This record gives sequence, structure tokens and C-alpha cells, in this order.
Amino acid sequence: MGWFALAVATAAAGFVAVPFTGMYLAMGLGVFAIGAGIVGYRRRRSPAPSRLAGSGAIALGAVAFGLAATKYGLTLAALDHLGSMFAP
Repeated sequence: MGWFALAVATAAAGFVAVPFTGMYLAMGLGVFAIGAGIVGYRRRRSPAPSRLAGSGAIALGAVAFGLAATKYGLTLAALDHLGSMFAP
């Protein structure tokens, strides 16, 4: 489970750079990677590298989610600024 979560977190980090719907996919995959990473980390019977991959997925998923949320906020701020520029 830890390796799958790390793969999802890597995909989320990649989708941050994609324009248009990339930020939405990055936010969704980031949240999923955090949840799957927690599940992978808490499995006591799993081998150590798998648990370490789960903890890495938590960190990478959180970073990807944070970057995507920041991108979303900046997009909203830019649209608000454009709206105020062209409003009568």
C-alpha cells in the first residue's frame, strides 16, 4: 500500500505543473495519497521500506496538495483583479 500511495503522490506532484484541470487533479490525488500513505504507514506487519514509502507519500502528497491549493488561490485572486480592472 505504501508504494501505491507513493506513486499516487508522485502523480499528484506532476499534475501541479499541468495547466487547466491539473490543479484539481493534484488536489484530489494529494488528499488520496495522504490517506493511502497513512494506511500504508500504520500497517505494522508490512516491511520497513513499504512503511517508509507510505510516510514519504504523506509528505509528498501534502506538498502537492499545498502547491495546488496555492495555485487555486492565486488563480482566484488574478480573476478577481481582472474583474475589478474591467468593471465600470
